[in-house]
Amino acid sequence: HVQLVESGGGSVQVGGSLRLSCVASVDTIGRYCMGWFRQIPDKEREWVAASASIGPTFYADSVRGRFTISRDRAKEKDVYLQMNNLKPEDTAKYYCAYGTRAAGERCSKITISYTSWGQGTQVTVS
Repeated sequence: HVQLVESGGGSVQVGGSLRLSCVASVDTIGRYCMGWFRQIPDKEREWVAASASIGPTFYADSVRGRFTISRDRAKEKDVYLQMNNLKPEDTAKYYCAYGTRAAGERCSKITISYTSWGQGTQVTVS
């Protein structure tokens, strides 16, 4: 059973920062990825970043150098997204996601690879 709850969204000026949090209740074991996606109305959900349970982090080109994904040291499945130098095109609803992965497999950028999702948190940059 997996439950994800996001928070930390809001309205911010261009160039500002926000930190999103995702509290995860996960009772599965094994390798996994925690990902962040975002979506604007009438558009497909877009991958933003991911963190592997054992291994590196991954970023979309559009956010690399501005966003940082990290995981809580104590509750390793809790994940954060620090967003700096925000731009109007970052405006979207942001979703946390959980998915399993095989040994040696990179975290996926596609939504169907993630089996559990949070309810989302809105970020507006203007």
